Amino acid sequence: MASRDKHQTEKNYHLIQAMRHAIDGIIQVLREERNMRYHLLAACCAILLAALLRISAMEWLWILLAIFVVFTAEFLNTVTEAVTDLIVDHHYELNVKKAKDVAAGGVLISAVFSVLVGLIIFIPRLLIIFR
Repeated sequence: MASRDKHQTEKNYHLIQAMRHAIDGIIQVLREERNMRYHLLAACCAILLAALLRISAMEWLWILLAIFVVFTAEFLNTVTEAVTDLIVDHHYELNVKKAKDVAAGGVLISAVFSVLVGLIIFIPRLLIIFR
């Protein structure tokens, strides 16, 4: 099918075509997933605070790693929810609940990791400022 077709079923043939699909996916997650918008807000706050506190390059790497780990976990959670709902047509199934719970647990673990990274990097600097 042509790349202009909204219902493409074949492999992407060009990098630009693949990038458009990827951007469509990012936009869809931001529009439809409330928690992703919260993660994005938290990431923006962390980036702003990091810039204001002038953290080191190594600390920037940790902050960015934490942000992208959470984003990736949220994307995979969204995929898990969509695929499992498709399989069971939105009916309750114990294995679907398990898959969704495990995927959500992955998001939670990544968010806790991000909070810990933020605390380790920001708290010492904030204590110096507020002493």
